[in-house]
Amino acid sequence: MGIKSYLTRKLVSPEFEAHMSKVNKPVGTLGYDPWGYNTETSKIVMSLFQHVYNTYFRVQATGLENIPAEGPVLIIGNHSGQLPIDGMLVAYSIASRQEKPRMPRAMIERFFPTVPLLGNFLNQLGAVLGDPVNCSKMLKNGEAVIVFPEGIRGSGKLYKDRYQLQRFGNGFLHLAMQNNATIIPVGIVGCEETIPAIANIKPLAKMLGVPYVPVALPVIFPAKVHLNFGKPMTYPNDNATEDEVTGRVEEVKTVIRELIDKGLQERKGIF
Repeated sequence: MGIKSYLTRKLVSPEFEAHMSKVNKPVGTLGYDPWGYNTETSKIVMSLFQHVYNTYFRVQATGLENIPAEGPVLIIGNHSGQLPIDGMLVAYSIASRQEKPRMPRAMIERFFPTVPLLGNFLNQLGAVLGDPVNCSKMLKNGEAVIVFPEGIRGSGKLYKDRYQLQRFGNGFLHLAMQNNATIIPVGIVGCEETIPAIANIKPLAKMLGVPYVPVALPVIFPAKVHLNFGKPMTYPNDNATEDEVTGRVEEVKTVIRELIDKGLQERKGIF
């Protein structure tokens, strides 16, 4: 018996394994797909992560029914929290929904694959280098893909700038148009408070070759997280000018801002 099979048997309950078996993710004979996703690794990590999701961050997710059960989907949200906790929470919420669960992909920064072992581990969970070619191929394969258009501008922002959306790139909108993908906006509230940073040591970040080095306590605070998924948005693959594409991006951004405001109004306190 391999180590992954052993860990699956020890750590994954029959109920959770039965739920994960509903996820339609074609893999090869060794359990991997072309981007490195591995079924056993996913089951083990998701099984362990459910306690983080339900008990530590006490996630409240609404609108999950808006995510199509199949076909190409781009899940577009605000980015925050210094670490990719927001992406994991969004992914788990979709994979754990009772009706027609999906295991979404996540576009990650180029820095992560350079860390020994981390890149392969993230690949096995469904994360892929945030490259337009990768994303386009996955959408053509009918995948659901999590994208944070703010990139490190969002994840690395300071606490004083919390919930202020940074500039969105137009790339995700072009990908949606070209691949006939449905856009699902999501407003994420709570991750800004998990690792509040008061400064960014840019010279040290440059020296280390990392996106940022935040000045923050070495603690992940158990802030309550609200995930609000909006209604599907679609755009035709027409001859839109870049200014028109920018206008469409602003439409998506406006909906996300409204979903963030909804989450801020819903929560009774940070914790």
